[in-house]
Amino acid sequence: MRPEKPAAADHVDADHIAEAARLERTAGLYPEDAEQLLLQAAAHLELAGVRERATTLYDRLLSADTEHPPSSPVLIRALKAANLWEYDHEAEARAIIDGVRAAAPRDPAPWVIVAESLEAHDELEQAHATFTEAVTLLLPPETPDPPYATHPLLFGRHRVRRLLGADHDAWDTLADRVSTAPVPLDELHDPKRVWSLGSENPAELRAEITRIQAELGSYREALSRPFPVAVLHWPKAELTELVTAYPSLTAEYPSHEAHLATIESSLRELSASGTPNLGIVTGTVPSYEAFAASESTSPDHPDLLPQYATTLAARGRAVSWPPDTGGECWCGSGVVYGECHGQR
Repeated sequence: MRPEKPAAADHVDADHIAEAARLERTAGLYPEDAEQLLLQAAAHLELAGVRERATTLYDRLLSADTEHPPSSPVLIRALKAANLWEYDHEAEARAIIDGVRAAAPRDPAPWVIVAESLEAHDELEQAHATFTEAVTLLLPPETPDPPYATHPLLFGRHRVRRLLGADHDAWDTLADRVSTAPVPLDELHDPKRVWSLGSENPAELRAEITRIQAELGSYREALSRPFPVAVLHWPKAELTELVTAYPSLTAEYPSHEAHLATIESSLRELSASGTPNLGIVTGTVPSYEAFAASESTSPDHPDLLPQYATTLAARGRAVSWPPDTGGECWCGSGVVYGECHGQR
């Protein structure tokens, strides 16, 4: 006989379903942000175990009839595949995962999702192949400082290789170097750790508690940074309109060229200080004025600018910095970053 589900669990599920409904309503009010809002709603539905409804949201986002096409269709397909596999739609999930791998996205997130889905279903060889395809594409072994978004690829690959009993390679060494956990990755990813949970040796149990605490610390660090530390960028026409409407902001933006130079220098300073997960958000005057109205503050108040940037980042509008090697510069010039603001 199936055990009764605890009442507390039912309450949590109801909270997730209610939050998903609220996010869906908000998406209807702000169609330009519907992608980010509906992805959050789908995540809540998955947590509540209502996976069919989550799939419906993913399909809605991928629909060709939508007024605002998704900015990250490969990411949405990856999420859909992981969700489908969790409620026994394995064949469809595998087909989507194959498609994600064939698409070879430049964003690490879809790779992480499909590789971890394979790992969770004991497809370790395929998970390892997927992680390896991703790091080969996005992260040459000689990369000195891999972007924050690629760290889960390195850690996931390291974890799967430990489960397979593979020897360390250059990417495993890089994963060890960028890990901030107080416990070495070899210990965190030790396949024999589960045995220690049944030990009666206090020293072994204390060591396992330390490792678990280290893992929790890493998860909390990642969760505390759900969106990048973002710097606000104004295209030239928007900046002209902004300072014309609010002349007091000229002190913040003496010229467009100075504005672009300040963005690059600020991001480099943040990077040099050890701040990970950096990004750039692009503002528009109507959006900024609407934000100022929502904060009951005048748009000419300079302290409002960083708050606006943070809000845009939280709405999924940030583009990670620095751009990929050989990618276009963030400033919109169309020139390769290394030949534009990436020059040192």
